[in-house]
Parts: sequence; C-alpha cells; structure tokens
Amino acid sequence: MMRTLGNTNIQISALGLGTWQFSNGGNFVGGYWEALPADTMRDIVSAAIANGINWFDTAQMYGNGTSERNLAHALTAAGKRPGDVVIATKWWPVLKTADNLRATMDDRLACLAGFPVDLHQIHQPLSISSVEKQIHVMADLLDAGKIGSVGISNFTARAMCKADDVLRSRGYSLAANQVRYNLLARQIERNGILQEAKDRGITIIAWSPLEQGMLSGRFHREPDRIARLPWMRRYALLLQKSRIAKSLPLIEVMERIAVAHGASVTQVALSWLIHSHGNTVVAIPGASSVAQVEQNAGALRLQLTDAERNAMDEASAIF
Repeated sequence: MMRTLGNTNIQISALGLGTWQFSNGGNFVGGYWEALPADTMRDIVSAAIANGINWFDTAQMYGNGTSERNLAHALTAAGKRPGDVVIATKWWPVLKTADNLRATMDDRLACLAGFPVDLHQIHQPLSISSVEKQIHVMADLLDAGKIGSVGISNFTARAMCKADDVLRSRGYSLAANQVRYNLLARQIERNGILQEAKDRGITIIAWSPLEQGMLSGRFHREPDRIARLPWMRRYALLLQKSRIAKSLPLIEVMERIAVAHGASVTQVALSWLIHSHGNTVVAIPGASSVAQVEQNAGALRLQLTDAERNAMDEASAIF
C-alpha cells in the first residue's frame, strides 16, 4: 500500500518505521528506550522491508546522530544501498538559528553514510529564527540537491500554512507535517491541522501512533508490565494512570474488532489511523523486536468496515 509524499514524486508505504529506538540510549531523548544490539536493529530493518515498509524516520536528536548512523549500518547490513529506500530525518532547532540548519546538513548526510535525505524536517517550532528564515534555508538545500523534500514537525496549522506558502514562493511545496496523532490524541481533527493538510496536499505523519504502547491494550490488561520499562517511559506511563483507565472502553471495542479479524489490537489501531482519511495520514510506529515490526506491518493488510471504524470513532471521541 503506497502513498505519495505530499505533492512530491516520492512514494512511501502507509506505514514507515520510526527509529527512535535506534538511539543506543544516548542523550536525554535517546534514554527513553533501552539500547538495542546491532544485529537486532539489522533484523528489524530487514523485517520491515520484507513486510512492505519502504521508509524510515530518524532524527538528529535521537542520540545526537546515533539513530541515523545505526539506521545506515542496519540498511547496509540488510543489503540495501542508497536509493533503495526512503529516508526521513529531522534537524533539532531548539535555541538555534536557521544558519545551524544549513551548517549541520553535512553532518546529517555523514551520519547516514551515503543514504540520501529524501525528507528533511524541522523537529520542533522552537528555533530562534522565524519560520520564513528556516524554510528559505530548506529551499536553498533543495536548490543545492542536498535534500529531496521539506517537512516540519509539531507545527500548528497556521505555521504549517506559512511554511507551505514560503516554499511555494520558491517553486516547491511542503511535503509533510509530523504530529502526534492516534485514537487517544485526536486534536489535529479539531485544530485545523488535518483539514489544512488535506486542502494543500500535505502528508500527515503520525508520530506515537500507538501512544507509547497504550493502544496495544497490554498496560490495561497487564499493568505490572509498566514497572519493567526503562525509567523515562515507565514514569511517563505512571503519570497517565487515569488516562489508561479512561481508555478501557475503547480498548474493549478494539479487542472485539481484533477477534473478528483474527488480528491484534495494535493492528486495529494502526489500520484505523492509516485508512480513515484517504491518503493523507501515514504513521511511523517504532519497534524494539522483529515480532513488533511484523505485527505493526500487518495493519497494512487489515481493512476495517465502516461500522468498525465508526465504533472506534465513538469510543475515542472524548480524546
């Protein structure tokens, strides 16, 4: 199941693989996950490709380039070469100017060891520079052939439209806005982001599509599992105990749907996400094991009925 990325000619699967888990536990952000052995990362990447996933999302901030390097190593070990897959990465803008985006571009390319940056994204709307200045630098990188397309992440509808307008003034268009979106976080349906994306042909990349595992139902049924998670993720979930309880009716609806299809709750959650808005929404679930990536990829082949999607809509409307 392939989708066109924004208004580009880049073809991506409806599910990509998020590689935050490839950070080796490095820096504050990377410490959210346990370090994975090199052969596990290679096997995860190989399994993703074998199951129809053709693109990978990483970022400068994921271990200060560690995830990018590990992804490149895993792709090479899996027999892939530059051009065989689609790579998306992100520049970390916090307390930095747009000049830093230009200055760190070669670092991104070096970390990816020859794999091109097909989609370069501004990770947060927190640069010292204006949106206009940042996007003009991105357009310069497009002109120079250093990136294939431009994306943003966590931008409001207004800022997203501004970024798209600036790119259009340079002969390009905004490819994607990567935002938190799932059955427990449906704000983009109400704040204008989703509708503007549809109107302008901008792809929505849903990060945390399983809400850090909450939408698998395992923390509802086995709450003791939270205690075995890495400390950052453990405490993040412990702070959401009331939200876990509040979402139990949704999990119960999804469990019934999963049984009817011989699928998992995770696959039901991801199928709802990538099939509810035409070709606009894609998602980047991460994986810490081959079993997880294979399960996630099963959502590409799971077609829910209108009645099932409506039942999930109703059960998650409070979110």
